Parts: sequence; structure tokens; C-alpha cells
Amino acid sequence: MTAPLPTRDDLAGDYYDTLPYEPYPVQEDALLQWFTCEQGVLVCAPTGTGKTLIAEAAMYEALRTGKRAYYTTPLIALTEQKLIELRAAAVRWGFREDDVGLVTGNRRVNPDAPLLVVVAEILFNRLLHPEDFDFENVSSVVMDEFHSFNDPERGVVWELSLGLLPEHIRLLLLSATVGNSSEFVAWLSRSHQRRIELVEGTERKVPLAFEWVGDTILVDQIERMAAGNDEARRTPALIFCFNREECWNVGEQLKGKKLIDDVRQKQLVAALEPFDWSQGVGPKLRQLLMRGVGVHHAGVLPVYKRIVEDLYQQKLLTVTVCTETLAAGINLPARSVVIPNLLKGPPDKKKVIEVSAAQQMFGRAGRPQFDDRGFVYALAHEDDVKIHKWREKFDQIPEDTKDPGLLKAKKALKKKMPKRRSNQQYWTEEQFNKLIQAPSGNLESRGTIPWRLLAYLLDASPEVDRIRQLVAKRLMHTKQLENAQKELTRMLVTLHRAGYVELAPRPPSDEEREEQQRQLQLQRAASDEFIPEVLYQPATANPTDRLDMLLAFRGINPLYGVFLINHLGAADRNERVQAIESILEMPRSVSRSTRVPPHDELAPGPLATTRLDEQLLKLGLALPEEIQASEEEPDRNALFQEDRIYVITLAEKLHRLFNYDFPGVHGVRVNPTWAAGELLQFGGDFNRYITSHKLQKQEGVIFRHLLRMILMIGEFTQLTPPDTTDDEWLDDMHDIRDQLTNSCRAVDPLSTDKAVESAIPS
Repeated sequence: MTAPLPTRDDLAGDYYDTLPYEPYPVQEDALLQWFTCEQGVLVCAPTGTGKTLIAEAAMYEALRTGKRAYYTTPLIALTEQKLIELRAAAVRWGFREDDVGLVTGNRRVNPDAPLLVVVAEILFNRLLHPEDFDFENVSSVVMDEFHSFNDPERGVVWELSLGLLPEHIRLLLLSATVGNSSEFVAWLSRSHQRRIELVEGTERKVPLAFEWVGDTILVDQIERMAAGNDEARRTPALIFCFNREECWNVGEQLKGKKLIDDVRQKQLVAALEPFDWSQGVGPKLRQLLMRGVGVHHAGVLPVYKRIVEDLYQQKLLTVTVCTETLAAGINLPARSVVIPNLLKGPPDKKKVIEVSAAQQMFGRAGRPQFDDRGFVYALAHEDDVKIHKWREKFDQIPEDTKDPGLLKAKKALKKKMPKRRSNQQYWTEEQFNKLIQAPSGNLESRGTIPWRLLAYLLDASPEVDRIRQLVAKRLMHTKQLENAQKELTRMLVTLHRAGYVELAPRPPSDEEREEQQRQLQLQRAASDEFIPEVLYQPATANPTDRLDMLLAFRGINPLYGVFLINHLGAADRNERVQAIESILEMPRSVSRSTRVPPHDELAPGPLATTRLDEQLLKLGLALPEEIQASEEEPDRNALFQEDRIYVITLAEKLHRLFNYDFPGVHGVRVNPTWAAGELLQFGGDFNRYITSHKLQKQEGVIFRHLLRMILMIGEFTQLTPPDTTDDEWLDDMHDIRDQLTNSCRAVDPLSTDKAVESAIPS
């Protein structure tokens, strides 16, 4: 006889028994609501309030009842972390590690497991195709970091998934605090008939203490925080900087300070011994680590970041200097958070950091298992510290003193009074207090439906009304909803004209549209009442055979991906590498060192000379001077003149032609980059390439760029361009991919193998 399934009460009691400590109020309230609710719970609580423990309750329930469950996150990096955490939890509950799997766009680990950690797009795609993915046995879906609903690119995926989720599946939304949580719950009930319970918490188990430091520069502040016994110390600490170069500068400044004791220094020597520190930034990073200082940002190689994370977890590092991306990613246990600068942005246009970003960083302070409070320090600008110290000295001399010596000293001090500089931007204690007290942001729908998601929707059903209903339910004001419907129509017309769908009724031609506008103007002129324009709205968008081509691309705008495919058959290898590299974003700080060389160093290939140049000139999309470099010596006095004409790169030529063919498609950007291309010219020697451009501090950016290039090549190998054969195209793509893979594997085998195993098979 089969044992009866446990009741909700049984599950709640059993789950409580697995907890390592008593849940605190917001956790207890959320768990109670979860085990008694019918449709779901929204938990809004500050970072650091243990929302993972609540999420694991849904996973535990699924395993105990023989059901399936999805755990979704907005970022691939978070899926990796949650996979590790949930596998450990499953074993702790008496289940198998293999009961937890992972599926992202690039990686699959045990994809048939009952508990699946996925990025949001995977869940959305499966909901669109219920004939391929059975949701009957799915009991719950967890959406972690749900405040990413506000993200213009990622949020819409979760938003549309809410409208497609089967009624029987319970929903657990985990978010940082938001300003309109009640309004959001009401919207979900009104628009999607899903009534969920709201659990809000404003207090952390480990409360935060905030302090403005106006009299101490950063290095002295950190040295002070690291002094004393375990109870007195304010370390380990995270120091958040807003650019990668600043992270290194701060690390160098701290290198000479006494931040660790002899015992930990010996432990660090032993911990660092097994690794090779001879290449790239290795020697510099090792020096910092030996002094208890870690550096963690996108410019650091993954292998080094893993070492920094491990050393910090072991409490061997006193501080880690990092960028704000760490606040939304891996959880490093910190007693304190230090923010040396409240301004972020390009020079002369810096603004105070956003409230949501500040709250994420603040929330990293305080470790529930070690601390009774977390500490957040914001530092004044060094100029203001100098002014403050000068003021203290100056004020020590009485204003009404008659002492000649003191009068002379006061006069000398006044001459040396430091001042703020005109070329600097400053921040204040008042701005810091506003960040502390600022209300949380609201959840709202942002951005348009991405082209790839629209292709998914049409592949699942040609009925446009189904998509319009989803758009009509977005969390927007009335005018925004009207504009969203118009944008949907424009996108459908673009797909129709490019041959991806057949619209019915068909859209009017340009001539028909002009005639309709003329008739409307005549009607309005003859009438005293306002006559509204009758807008075109297709009823169906039937996919053609070409729509599948759009589904091949997930790393870029699929319209641009297919556009490139249609041209790359005529390209030589250098042009193919240039075109694919230009799709990948490259930070401005690195792009200057990786820009495509001029024509006299990298000669134009056949795609440019036999096709693009002629088309651009014929269509008036480029000047002759932009196509062919002048043989005359450049006017050195014109180097900074606005009217100077530059020869455009292959990527820019392709981009101009795409914009001409698809005038209504916005947001496609290219970055003329020659990093993978030059690495191949260096015979794949990564360190030689990095060293030649002095990119040691940014080598992690280049490494990640190469891995993304490998994945992008995988997408391009799914289709064969015109003007070439399957064999020629695949041989060339595979050879480029293999050379890049070998280069990356020599640097970091683990990260490379993960990327390669996730690449699309071809």
C-alpha cells in the first residue's frame, strides 16, 4: 500500500525540524503563509533577512510530495550559486544531490531532476510550449530577486511568465523591499486572477549601524577597523568602488597597512602556494592577498575570483575591494561595508548612486551567524577630510586670542586653508542620510517585449490577440499601455516586411497609408467633431519558415543575427571574426585597447570591398572618405575638430546597412573590437596578448569576452550563410572556436570547460 502524502501541517512541522536555528519573525510569517496559502506569497524584505530559507521550503515540499518545482533567478551567476545551495539542502533533507538540476540558455546539469534551477527565460519558453514541457506535476515556482521585475530587459520575461503560469502552480516571489507591494498584489489579482499573500519585513535579524566618516581617509579608516580583538574589529569588510581601476588603486593603497596578524599571514602563504601566480595580474594580486586584501570585479579572471571568494569565506582576508555587481551576486560574509564614494558615472556627470543599488550594498553588512549588527561606513571626499582637519586645527586657536605666537600661527594656517577643487564633484553626509532613509522603489513594467520573446510567442501561436492581452495586463499607466500596443503592431509589421510572418489582414503599403492620412485630414476638415485615426491591427501573424532563424539567436538581437548570417558567406575569416566580435559589449575602459586597427594594418576583406562599400555609397549611407582612407597626410590641427571624417570599420558598415533595412528596430549596438582577432594573430597566447596591451588589470574582461565569443560562434553555426557551403562555414567557425577554446583553457580550464559544455551543439 502506498503511503499517504504528508499534509501541509506535516510538511510545515517537518521543515521546521530541519532548520539549524529558530526562524526570525519575517521568516516565520512567510513560512506560515506558504504552508497555508492556495496560490502563493510575495515576500518583501531587506537584503540579508534570510529569504533563501523561505525559498527552500517550496523545494522541500516538492521533494516530499513527489512533485516538481522551478527555482528561477534573473542571472546565470545566481543560478550556479543556487544550484550548489539547493544540492546541499537536498542532501541535508535526506534526498539525493541529483534531485536538483540546472538549465540556462548555455548550460544543462541533470535537466530531468525534479527541482530545476533556471534563468527566467527558460521558464518562459517552457510555459509557451506546454505540449513539450508538462507542468501538470509542477507544484511551485520560486522567483528569486524578484525586484528584477523592474529591469527593462530581464523583467519582462518574468512578467509574461506570470500571465502564462497554470492556475494550480503556487508562486513564491522573493524580493528586496519595494514601495508598492500592496499595489502589485492587487495588480496580480486583477490582471492575472492570482491572489497571493503579502509578507513584508523592514527589520533585519542583524540590524545595520550607519556612520558618516568625515575626518579620516580610506586607508586609515580600514586600518582602524582592522585593529583590536575579534569583538572590537569591524572586519572582514567589503569596500565598494564604482570602477575596476579604482579597485586596484585602493588595493595598492592598503598594501602597506597592517591588516592581518602573523598567524593568518602564514595561513595565506600556505593557501596561495598551490596556484600559479606568474602570469598577467597574478604577481600583483598575490602581493595584495598576502597582506589580507582581495580584489574582486569583472576584470579579475574567474580562477582568481574563486580564490578570493574562498579566502574571504575562510576569514583569511581582512577586506575585499569590489564593484557593486558583487552586491547582487555571490554572498560574501562581511561584518562591514565601506563606500568611499557616493557618486557614480562618467567624469563631470557623476550622480549619487541609485537607492536600490545602495540598499543592495548596505545589505551585505552583518553576518547572521557571527554578528549582532552590521556596520556601513560612507567616507567623505579626501579634500573634505583635509578641510575638516584644517578646521579642527584652526578652531583650536581662540578667535579673540591676544597671544602673538597664536595670532601668527592662526594667520599662517589661514594661508594654507585647503579648498575644494573646481574640477571635482563632491558628495555630502546629507546625501548619505537620504540614501539610508529613502523609500524603496516601486515595481513597474518597463521596456518592450524583446524580439526573441515575440518570436517565441508567435512560434507558439499565431493569434495576435493572445499577445495583446498580455501587453494589456502590464503594470503600466494607460498612456504607456496604449504606446505598448502600438509598438507591438510596429514590431509585427517589421517581421512581416522581413518575411518572418504573414500578417492578416496585411498591413497597408506606404502609398495606402499616405492615402488614408489624406482622407483623414479631409474628413477632419469637414467635420466639427474630432475623428480618431483608425489604427491598423493584424489579427494573426502566421510564422513562415524563416521565423525559426530568429529562434537560433539568444545572445543578440535575432534580427541582427540573421542579417549578419546573410552577409558572412561573402566574408573572409578576419571579417567574420570582426562581425561576430562587434556584437559583444566591451567596457569603454577596455575598448580603447581592443579597437579594430586602421585599414593600413588590417586590410578590408571581400565582404567590404565587393558588397558593403558599393551598397553604402549607392544608398547614400556613407561618404567616399568614410570608405577609403585619404593618401594625403592628415591635418594634425584637425585632430579634435568635429568635422574630421574617419574611415568606418566593417562593424559600422554592417550596422548602417542594418539600420537602413530595419529603421524601426532600436537598441542594436556594435562595438568595433579586435580582441579575439588579434589573439588569433598572436597564435592564441593569451598572456602575450594581454601584456602587449597592458591589460593585466582587465584580463578577466578579455577572458569573458572570449568565452562569450565561443558561445556566439555556437549560435552562428546553427545556420549557414548564402554564398558558402555548410562544410566551409562549419570548418571555419569550428577552427576559430577551437583556437579560442585552447587559449582560454590554458588560462582557466574550469571556467572554459563550463562554457564549452554549454555551447550549442553543431
